[in-house]
Amino acid sequence: MEVKIGKCRLIIKQGDITKEDTDAIVNAANTRLAGGGGVDGAIHRAGGPEIAEQCRKIGSCPTGGAVITTGGLLPAKYVIHAVGPIYRGGKGKEAELLRSAYLSSLELADKYNLRSVAFPSISTGAYGYPIKEASLIALQAIIDFCQSHPQTSLEEIRFVLFTPHDKEVYIQSLEELMENFPQ
Repeated sequence: MEVKIGKCRLIIKQGDITKEDTDAIVNAANTRLAGGGGVDGAIHRAGGPEIAEQCRKIGSCPTGGAVITTGGLLPAKYVIHAVGPIYRGGKGKEAELLRSAYLSSLELADKYNLRSVAFPSISTGAYGYPIKEASLIALQAIIDFCQSHPQTSLEEIRFVLFTPHDKEVYIQSLEELMENFPQ
């Protein structure tokens, strides 16, 4: 699925984020930037030791924040490591922190004058965030960023979801959000 929001093209697809040829891919990182399971482990394995080296030098990243490293051996030139929250029932500031992780990533991509970025579904794997709720937060953050940054360098924002189910959830969420979005 593809829609245009301001000058940004938003694409939702199924695939392996480590194979995306965007300027940057976003890693669903942990606060220690240590590499882990899921998307994080896959990116570190595919990108090689240079990514881990730069992460060690950076040291850490707070939940809701993002940092940038080389893409190492990946097709993408950069990896933006975004730290989403662990879901604890939604009673804390999980939604705010998840939104912040996406917006921090977009701000960093814009700061580096990147034209394209690919996101996974942050916090919905090992961190347990319900995918429907997370997808609405993620997509609304993207829409808000594209509307409020008409001069952004970003032209294409992709969501690369690992499973057909996740892709369908994101498409349904985008369709719901677009009903309230003036064309």
